[in-house]
Amino acid sequence: MQVDKMASTKLGMEQGNNEEDSNRSNSSNALPLSSSGKKMKEDKDIRPLDGDMLDIVSKKLVSFDDLFNFSAVCKEWRAVHKIYWRKFLESQSPLIVQTTRNAKRFYSFYSIPEKRAYSSKLSYFRGKSYCGSSSGYLVMAGANNILQLMNPFTRKQKIIDISVVRKDLTYFACRVLLAFTRDSDEFVLVASCKRFLGLYVYHSRNSSWKTYSKRGHPWKVVDFVLFNNTIYVLTYKAEIGVLSLNSESLKFLKLKNTPNVPSWSYSLLSCDGELLVVDFVPNKVLDVYRIDWETMSYVKLQTLGERALFHSPYKCYALANPGKWGFESNRVYSIDWDSIDRDSAECEVYSGSNNELVECIMLAGSSREVRSRSTPYWLDWCFRNQHDEVDYSLVE
Repeated sequence: MQVDKMASTKLGMEQGNNEEDSNRSNSSNALPLSSSGKKMKEDKDIRPLDGDMLDIVSKKLVSFDDLFNFSAVCKEWRAVHKIYWRKFLESQSPLIVQTTRNAKRFYSFYSIPEKRAYSSKLSYFRGKSYCGSSSGYLVMAGANNILQLMNPFTRKQKIIDISVVRKDLTYFACRVLLAFTRDSDEFVLVASCKRFLGLYVYHSRNSSWKTYSKRGHPWKVVDFVLFNNTIYVLTYKAEIGVLSLNSESLKFLKLKNTPNVPSWSYSLLSCDGELLVVDFVPNKVLDVYRIDWETMSYVKLQTLGERALFHSPYKCYALANPGKWGFESNRVYSIDWDSIDRDSAECEVYSGSNNELVECIMLAGSSREVRSRSTPYWLDWCFRNQHDEVDYSLVE
């Protein structure tokens, strides 16, 4: 359903190409409301609709572009959209990110509990490759030596120059973490390459990169996470280090019972005030450990308990009390390139106790426009409400 069809005789469109609009667009991180580059006229004389009817209309829209346009019609429509959008963004239920090859034009975000796909014409990513999702942003990279970060839910974006680390940060095999500085617009981006296993940190406050580990020396970093406003990293030997943002150093924790089998599939997770280490390979390995801060040791868990894991080729995430968001506890929800039939994509669900496959969820309902133009790829999980914050002062 298109907003311009619902109010085609009452909703005008005009080009936002005057100098004032151009300057405003260039000075803001926000992208235009309409992906077509057109700007909606404000507050036209439209016959009022019942609030319940407007709510029904807004819920029928499956395109983020239409939802943004919906809010631009008039004050009444904007008020309904504001309520709907706030509830949508506050949900902790993860969405599955879908794109086409090289993100040529379309993106979709699929909700398993709702069995619903939201689409968006993100032509700003044309020709770029997906690197990951963090703090609600999608991170894309291309051959032009930049990382492009865009929040599809707020239309804010950030551009980062990677020319100084380009040789060691292979963009098509990159892992990223975006964290904002407390009480500031500044941010840091932690990045590593799955091929070289180095570790690099970008600081927006001075637009510079710091190198902590280059091509796996002195540490082979497989994952990192933000925990209690501090960045922790994990090596393939299950060593856990605390990253200092004020220097190019890691301070490793002295932990007992560290797994003695090196693994490239280790993931470091933060969940409900706990730091977890997960080694997961579908149908083969599921080892979950909790870091006990009193004994400074690894404690192996026999079950996930009131947690669910969300696994992708890019990252593994954890969610406490998943039943509140329409998922089951003690389950691992996995999307993987090897398990995807391109005509009938699935999310495989495994038991958090014995790693047995218990269910396959069909990822139906993807955008018809996406399917008709290019083969879709189900890539990653995106937590729309996530906003990680880091504190420089916690680690000297």
